[in-house]
Amino acid sequence: MILFPPAKINLGLNVLGKRPDGYHEIETCMYPVQWFDVLELLQRDEFEFVQTGIVVDCPPESNLCVRAFRMIQDRYSIPNVYMHLRKNIPMGAGLGGGSSDAAYVLIGLNELFSLDISKNDLRQMAGELGSDCPFFINSTPQIATGRGEFMENFELDLSDYFIKVVHPGIHIGTKEAYSGVRFIENRIALAGLLRQPIESWKYTLMNSFEYSIMTSNPKISDLKEQMYSEGAIYASMSGSGSSVYGIFKEEPTITITDTCWVAKL
Repeated sequence: MILFPPAKINLGLNVLGKRPDGYHEIETCMYPVQWFDVLELLQRDEFEFVQTGIVVDCPPESNLCVRAFRMIQDRYSIPNVYMHLRKNIPMGAGLGGGSSDAAYVLIGLNELFSLDISKNDLRQMAGELGSDCPFFINSTPQIATGRGEFMENFELDLSDYFIKVVHPGIHIGTKEAYSGVRFIENRIALAGLLRQPIESWKYTLMNSFEYSIMTSNPKISDLKEQMYSEGAIYASMSGSGSSVYGIFKEEPTITITDTCWVAKL
């Protein structure tokens, strides 16, 4: 079985404050994009995890894919598998690649072993692995609230537009991202802003992480300005960074000097 876990972008990201449990209250719209990792799953007598492509620098048992497998194995007593993850989506980039990989392990094992786990139960298990993981069980536009685990489907079709994503080779850790975040006050509900013409998003859709991260990493700020200079209707840092994307009416050019990806939305 071969699966293709996609990346995501954030259309607006409001960090509203810190919760009593130590997490942060957020509001964001997650939108799937056609940049994929590759995940292969095969039943085997012995468990084996192989990772190629972009190097994931952590012990195998700490990898979210392996943790997702162990979760299903513990709860449903499935056999061992051979798992090969080809990593194409950069890490620490705000694109959700690791969360997507883990969610697709759950989806794939459910299908491979005919476990008949409901979408709701898959989302619940995905939430135990990470805040972004439940989004990828459906991989449709969704507004996320709470610490990111509460998802509500949102009707949004950007298929007439192109997207350009550039990763500047900078890794932004979660601790670094939240250390300088600016909480949003007196906000307008994100759903209402997204229903406005896309030309207005430049002035209304904000990312709470951008100010501090772009201040300490000017290259990311320069990338956003470059997107607008190239004709983007809307540009933003995705998630807590460091990737920057632009939405265009016409297909943009590919930048050779950075990890750059262009596709139809």
